[in-house]
Amino acid sequence: MSTTTTNPITIRRANERGIADHGWLKSAHSFSFAGYNDPDHVHYESLRVINDDRVAANGGFPTHPHKNFEIFSYVLEGALEHKDTLGNGSVVQAGGVQYMSTGSGVSHSEFNPSADDAVHFLQIWLIPDAQNVTPRYETLAAKDLDKRGKLALILSPDGSNGSIRVQQDALVYAAHLDGDERIDHTAQPDRKLWLQVAAGSLTLNGEALHEGDGAATNGGSVVLEAGRNADVLLFDLAPLQQ
Repeated sequence: MSTTTTNPITIRRANERGIADHGWLKSAHSFSFAGYNDPDHVHYESLRVINDDRVAANGGFPTHPHKNFEIFSYVLEGALEHKDTLGNGSVVQAGGVQYMSTGSGVSHSEFNPSADDAVHFLQIWLIPDAQNVTPRYETLAAKDLDKRGKLALILSPDGSNGSIRVQQDALVYAAHLDGDERIDHTAQPDRKLWLQVAAGSLTLNGEALHEGDGAATNGGSVVLEAGRNADVLLFDLAPLQQ
C-alpha cells in the first residue's frame, strides 16, 4: 500500500501478477484466471480480468465459447485477428480496440495473422450489469483515438463521444503521455478507479508506475504525469451490483 496526501493508492506491481507460459502464449494475470487463483485479487468492482498477452507468430486461441462477460482487447504491438459465430471477422492493428458483449453466448477465435512478429495486447473482461443480452461485436481503430496527452473514451454505458457501448456502468479511457503532458481526472462520488500501465512509465499522484503495474484508488482526483512513452488504460467504475 502506498499513500499520497490526496488519495490512498493500492499498487499491484507487474512482478506480483500470475504468470502463464504456454510457448505460443505468454500471459501475466492481474486477477485470478484459469490456473492462477489468487483470493486477494479476484476482481476490482466490475473489472474481472486483465491479462497481458503476447502471442507468437502464427499462434492464437482456437474457437471457444464465452457467455455473460464484456470482453475487449487493447492491441499494443502487432495485429490481432478475430472471427466469431455471429459472422464477424476483423484484424485490429496496434492502438486499436476490439470488443465483444458475449451476453447469451458466442464462440470466437483470436489469432496472430503475422508469420514473423508477435502480437502484444491486453485482454480485459468486465462483469456485465445484465445477463443474457444479445451478443455484439465492435472495433475502434487507432486513428479514431485522440489520446496524446489526454483521456480518450473507448468504452462507456451510453456509447458517448464515439466510444463503444458497454453493458456496465464503466468508463474506460486510453491515454498516451510523454514529457510534460499531464492528465487530471476526478471520479464522481462512490466510484472507484483502476489505472493499468500498458507500456512505458509515469506517476499517479506522485507514485512511480511502470509497464505492467496497476493501481487502484477509491475515486477522488488523480493526476497522471511524468510520462515516458506511457500507454495507459484508466477504468472509472461504479460499485458492483451483485
